[in-house]
Amino acid sequence: MTWRAGILTIFPAMFPGPLGDSLAGKALANGVWSLATTDIRDFGLGRHRSVDDTPFGGGAGMVMRPDVLDAAIAAVADDRPLIALTPRGQPLTQRRVEQLSAGPGVLLLCGRFEGIDQRVLDARGAEEISIGDYILSGGELAAMVLLDAVIRLLPGVMGAAESAADESFVAPLLEYPHYTRPALWDGRAVPAPLTSGNHQAIAAWRRKAAIEITKTRRPDLYGQYIASRAPTP
Repeated sequence: MTWRAGILTIFPAMFPGPLGDSLAGKALANGVWSLATTDIRDFGLGRHRSVDDTPFGGGAGMVMRPDVLDAAIAAVADDRPLIALTPRGQPLTQRRVEQLSAGPGVLLLCGRFEGIDQRVLDARGAEEISIGDYILSGGELAAMVLLDAVIRLLPGVMGAAESAADESFVAPLLEYPHYTRPALWDGRAVPAPLTSGNHQAIAAWRRKAAIEITKTRRPDLYGQYIASRAPTP
């Protein structure tokens, strides 16, 4: 069954963009997933197909109108979850990515200007998701990030299922370091356990390295890891 991605945007020409290349592009060509864009300006008002207006209460910038957005959403709404990409949303996590990859697809609403009128998000039950604590010019690049994370988990996209098993955020731990040939480069040797041929030693080294990196770089994830190993009372 094809996983279906729908994009609501005022810049439909931005898609598929990088999603048309590499693994995602091959999967798109093979029908593993599909992509349909909806130009919000097709539902705009007046001669200029306006999609925004000044904010109530004053302030800089413009806000995307709820009536225009609702009409655009109504044209494509189905059983797929509606997600609005916004800096104030819940952080995108690997767990949410896995959940989305197991569903029928997703509708992604790409905001622009100062944001989207809250009423249409509430009325449509939109989930608000952020890809990080920074500001982009609009939701299109964030939508691509979310789609790339999901598409690579769809059946048949990655060469081997175990490719995702040891990745960052799965345990929850950051991924261990990787090494390849030459075994000695610029005076730096590959850690001995990785060249030992001893699979137990290799697994133990990778686990220890993942734990140490997580503890140093992401103490929040390390705390989750320790909590997950605590005995159940």
